[in-house]
Amino acid sequence: MAISVNQQELVEGILENNKIKLSAIDKVFLERLNSSISNIKSYHDKIYGNHPHKEELFNALIEKLVLANQQRGADLKKRDIAKEGDEPWFLSNQLVGMSLYVDRFAGSLNQMPTRLNYLENLGVNFLHLMPIFDSPENESDGGYAVSNFRKVNPKFGSLNDLTKLRKDMHKRGMYLMIDIVLNHTSYKHEWAKKAKSGDKEYQDYYYMYNNRKTPDLFEQNMPEVFPEGAPGNFTWVESCKKWVMSVFYNYQWDLNYSNPVVFNEMLDNILFYANLGVDVLRIDAPAFIWKKIGTTCQNLPEVHLILQLIKTCVAVVAPGMALLGEAIVAPKEIMKYFGEGKFETKECDFAYNATQMALQWDMLATGETNIMLQAQEELLKKPYGTSWISYARCHDDIGLGYDDAMIQAVGKNPTLHRNYIIDYYLGEF
Repeated sequence: MAISVNQQELVEGILENNKIKLSAIDKVFLERLNSSISNIKSYHDKIYGNHPHKEELFNALIEKLVLANQQRGADLKKRDIAKEGDEPWFLSNQLVGMSLYVDRFAGSLNQMPTRLNYLENLGVNFLHLMPIFDSPENESDGGYAVSNFRKVNPKFGSLNDLTKLRKDMHKRGMYLMIDIVLNHTSYKHEWAKKAKSGDKEYQDYYYMYNNRKTPDLFEQNMPEVFPEGAPGNFTWVESCKKWVMSVFYNYQWDLNYSNPVVFNEMLDNILFYANLGVDVLRIDAPAFIWKKIGTTCQNLPEVHLILQLIKTCVAVVAPGMALLGEAIVAPKEIMKYFGEGKFETKECDFAYNATQMALQWDMLATGETNIMLQAQEELLKKPYGTSWISYARCHDDIGLGYDDAMIQAVGKNPTLHRNYIIDYYLGEF
């Protein structure tokens, strides 16, 4: 799409108001912005077209992109250019990754550089650091209840330690992945504290209600994620006398992305991580980020629009950073997170090959490959220009979520087969 006169004036006005003079390398950014701004506007209008302040908030979004480019280090801008080629860098079959807990592996971030030789000797050149940003002790959900998106938890170190590690890794040709938790914040995040104090602006960052009428409407169709450990999808907040949506745990409050201010704030955090030099940003639980009464509040069309808008903005500011959508859903649903139709490859660059992971454990238990082979036709539908992360294990449970049809196709009973797998790994077969 061509840039409109109004959009060009908007960009020029932002540059002038912020007294920004573009360098030669920044003019490449400006070209990317000008070529993408109409698409950004289109996505924004589809999501927020009925919001009374949509234009003002769209303008604020574009300003965030311009300012994020100004804050991006020259080394990272050069790395963006170096990553460009005939095909995306992340399609390389030379990437071998490890997911690890910093404290258990090395003690702290400042000790991680001393372990890089060991990792290189293993052939590992891609590291996923499990959550390292601030979260409350004993109410952290393993670090996924974030109380400050821009502060490393002191038990791991500091932002300076993280930056030093990233630079050491880049010198060795290694790649870094960290998480962004888009769906929720800790109830001890600054936004949640202000909401609890009665600030209406910040209450609108979450799904907060005076009585059970609206929560009950939501819960008619919403499944429970942890029915035994955290039943229900709403929590009563005594300090402000409201019910708040808390799909995972009662200390994790779901962000309300129907409020475009929330989108802008979280995009700002994404770009902050990009400017730390992260090569891949793992988007945690993207399936949950849009809620609508009368639905399961998972995998809704608006989720994909938001991810497409994020991808387009990231490609403007940090084209060298890839996005991983952590959607552990059925194979046909996972494919949608790469983008569909004319939006193929315009959403997430990576997805976990959760079906293949589960089938690897199936094969170990049965000594047979026939069910795994049934899955390949579906898995091969992944669009070119995107990549599976094939993995043996992660911090989540090992599911048996592959389709019954795959089991039936080889003449087995799905229920009996899964019972066998469970008994095998419990040591009861």
